[in-house]
Amino acid sequence: MAGRWLLLACLPVLVAGISSQARSQTDGEALLNARCGACHERTAEGGLARIKDERKTPEAWDMTIVRMVQLHGVEVTDDERAALVKHLADTRGMAPAETEGYRYILERVPSVLEDPPEEFGTMCARCHSYARVALQRRTEEEWRKLSHFHLGQYPTTEYQALGRDRNWWEIASEELPSQLAERFPLETAEWTAWQERAPTDLSGQWRFVGRDPAAGDFEGVATIESTGDDTYSVALESVYEDGHAMTGEGSGIVYTGFEWRSRVALGDEDTLQVFALSEDGNTLTGRSFLADADAIGSRVTAVRMDEAVSAILAASPRHLRAGETAEVAIHGIGLDGDASLGEGVTVDQVVSRDAETVVVRATVDAGAENGTRTVSIGNANGEGLLTVYQEIDFLTVEPGYNIARVGGAGGPIPPVPAQFEAVAWLHGPDGQAGTADDVEIGAMPAQWAVQNFDEVAQQLDDAAFTGKMQSNGLFLPAAAGLNPERPFDTNNAGNLKVIATVEDDGQTVTGEGQLLVTVQRWNDPPIR
Repeated sequence: MAGRWLLLACLPVLVAGISSQARSQTDGEALLNARCGACHERTAEGGLARIKDERKTPEAWDMTIVRMVQLHGVEVTDDERAALVKHLADTRGMAPAETEGYRYILERVPSVLEDPPEEFGTMCARCHSYARVALQRRTEEEWRKLSHFHLGQYPTTEYQALGRDRNWWEIASEELPSQLAERFPLETAEWTAWQERAPTDLSGQWRFVGRDPAAGDFEGVATIESTGDDTYSVALESVYEDGHAMTGEGSGIVYTGFEWRSRVALGDEDTLQVFALSEDGNTLTGRSFLADADAIGSRVTAVRMDEAVSAILAASPRHLRAGETAEVAIHGIGLDGDASLGEGVTVDQVVSRDAETVVVRATVDAGAENGTRTVSIGNANGEGLLTVYQEIDFLTVEPGYNIARVGGAGGPIPPVPAQFEAVAWLHGPDGQAGTADDVEIGAMPAQWAVQNFDEVAQQLDDAAFTGKMQSNGLFLPAAAGLNPERPFDTNNAGNLKVIATVEDDGQTVTGEGQLLVTVQRWNDPPIR
């Protein structure tokens, strides 16, 4: 079971690697009838029972197919599995608006703390993410059948924590289905409208920007070329803020008209991309991460390069201190005209320029007011892309709560690292830290340390055994297995306090976060 789910975590690899010729030779609806029609009867309204009453993301449909293989002996080849996922996602998928707010689980964003409605949190999200529920649509009867499946497949669910203190089965079978059908119905205006849209060809050049928490800001150009049937070849050229460059090549596929999945060999790194295409077809946003360590990744924004369009995507660095003189690189497309970094910032010199990047030397007035600035090149504006500050008001460790997992030591599951950043902030008008009006200055270079989080961690000396913090904020967990140097020969799990210290123009500020180093995840589905 574990091995199958580990394979599933590489869904973009499997599907993007199937040739367009193989897919074009297999009609999706005919294949669905051939492989699924033996158990799912055809209804009077058309379509196969159960299947026609659900809509899901590509990852969720793949999980369904694998469950059919595991539980019901369905036989499909890799090519057929890929073709089924493509067909189901295209015809019974999710509209872009329906995935908003929950894409973190598709993008494998680590350590997201969810806050679901109470009834769904206790009944559903105590075993898996709430996003897994929210990224599907069903009829009320189909939601009810899902409750029956849960109890049939996991009969102890009713007696586990948060199940014993309520009439779990009555709630699950009678109350929840109607609530879920009301919140996540099969038929929606968003899906109806999305189905009427013509598909978008992603071929062309795309300008992208992003930030690697360990290596800093980067920018570049991606060349995407169609290979037929919503599949593409991808070539990347990227440059990081320290000047080092990386190139990459790979392949991608589009599901449901907007769900981009690709695999790219970037330098010596094997990376996966999970992006969403904007409704106008001109912007891709999402996350790129290592195929074998999805906790390590970057947020990316890419825009289609159009000669008629001028746009600013990013400024690097993203913050300047009052009284400071520094070079600022402004990245975008079609950049032409005079440069401005906003009130209180003087552009002293244009160091270099082309249509994609303008580098300026700028000086911030010593008395410049705190706050964000609009960066401009000619008529192109990037609102809030630069922050000016007198001094840092407070520092946070991001994420504030993170998880790493021991692994390796000859076992099949590798360790899972945890990446942190030190983010500087300004107080908002209320003068308080941690409120809605705070202004983010941005990520800062920091010195990193870990300590025992509490008294129990101190007694077990977790900080000495759980792993090592690197200078770039990356925590590398220790090996899995029993450790005879620890009390009771316990493993290298533990509870740590993560401390970041930033030195900025004579000012020293610190921030703290929490890191749980825990055991391996043996079952890791594409949607957790």
